[in-house]
Amino acid sequence: MIELKDILYKVTINAVVGDTNVLIENVQFDSRKVSSGDVFVAIKGTISDGHNFIQDVVAKGVSAVICEKTPQTIAHGVTYVEVDNASKALAFIAANFYNLPSENLKLVGVTGTNGKTTIASLLYQLFKKAGYKVGLLSTVKVMVNEKEYPATHTTPDSLTINHYLSEMNNEGVEFCFMEVSSHGIHQFRTEGLHFAGGIFTNLSHDHLDYHKTFGEYRDVKKSFFDKLPKSAFALVNIDDKNGQVMLQNTSSKTYTYALKTFADYRLQILENQFNGLLLKINEQEVWTKLIGNFNAYNLLATYGASELLGLEPSEILRLISELDSVNGRFQHFVTEGSITVIIDYAHTPDALKNVIETINSIRTNNESLITVIGCGGDRDKTKRPKMAHIASVLSTKVVFTSDNPRTEDPEVIISEMEAGVEPQNFKKTVSIVDRKQAIKTACQFAEPNDIILVAGKGHETYQEINGVKTDFDDYKIIEEFLKQLQK
Repeated sequence: MIELKDILYKVTINAVVGDTNVLIENVQFDSRKVSSGDVFVAIKGTISDGHNFIQDVVAKGVSAVICEKTPQTIAHGVTYVEVDNASKALAFIAANFYNLPSENLKLVGVTGTNGKTTIASLLYQLFKKAGYKVGLLSTVKVMVNEKEYPATHTTPDSLTINHYLSEMNNEGVEFCFMEVSSHGIHQFRTEGLHFAGGIFTNLSHDHLDYHKTFGEYRDVKKSFFDKLPKSAFALVNIDDKNGQVMLQNTSSKTYTYALKTFADYRLQILENQFNGLLLKINEQEVWTKLIGNFNAYNLLATYGASELLGLEPSEILRLISELDSVNGRFQHFVTEGSITVIIDYAHTPDALKNVIETINSIRTNNESLITVIGCGGDRDKTKRPKMAHIASVLSTKVVFTSDNPRTEDPEVIISEMEAGVEPQNFKKTVSIVDRKQAIKTACQFAEPNDIILVAGKGHETYQEINGVKTDFDDYKIIEEFLKQLQK
């Protein structure tokens, strides 16, 4: 147990009703999880407002309520703390409750549109191979050294983040690599965390349903670097025109990486094949099992961050040669019938373009590229025609299908995608709402030596339709269909 006053450090307080010396059992922002003796933080969410549940949690016996507006009815024995922003307050309260766990390890945040999961996961792999105890907070999974937990968000809520960081402290973890999403930054989930470094990958069209304008999306990302301490490093992709923007107001030590321009960390692609990349990083050659230009950037960021965290360049290169691709990120296999299958999470126009251009840079014109692609429901609609346009221009044949329709009509989503296909490419495309049938159709189209790209869901093992998640794994489904066809 801890006194309320001890977890209010750095919280901007407008008013207090009651005693801040009261003892607290736990911190909650979900009224359904509240127990006697807890402190409840009333968050104004996109779906519900925690302020509407204050009377409910008081009835359950909470010791304190953190809110943006003190209720008119004050319960005896309950302390009310009024704050400017409850989400921001929760972040500081969570950090204080768990005894500032981010300060007891080296936490590195990775932000940008594409590459966050891969870079964070590669750094986790590399430092594990180097013999360290390591943590990972990613879209795919959460790792507390050897213990694996399922991931629910790219950047979890601040209470969950600090809980996992505290577990890492208990396990003696020295380094933690964390994806930092624009939603997470904007909703103050990373507030109160002490970062040893930040990495910027790139910025392209995504999440404009949430941020409304590209400028707002960019500025939210930038705010992460603005808040880095002087002791931290900021490592940015300077080939992206927004890389320099990220560094404009940061107090941290700044470093750059690039393939095309002068930078602190430089890389040249010597060979690009389906079985790997031969790279020259800062004039030293290394072979890696990863594929494609976008992974060259991911590996360079991994190299730079590893050196900034104290590893020797020669050791980093040796470990890079041992790294495996991340689940659902350009994950590929070749069938007995010589069909190459690639599963990738690409769900933005830029990511899809990078993946298909990588495939086209390796293949000859003797093979066909068959792309299966959909767009998620209840998400940015403006990217749908753009993604369909890219797929139809750069592929031999395209199957438009469902991704996670969520609460939207999948046929409407597909029709919005089809609007981006130019007349000369109509014959290349076919639309099949059922994703399983779409994947089966792509398999039937494929001849020996052809390439099938199934994009959009990557590591996900479910499909969400009207609020219901059902088992759906692109990798397993296409593997099974191709086995059946080869019999």
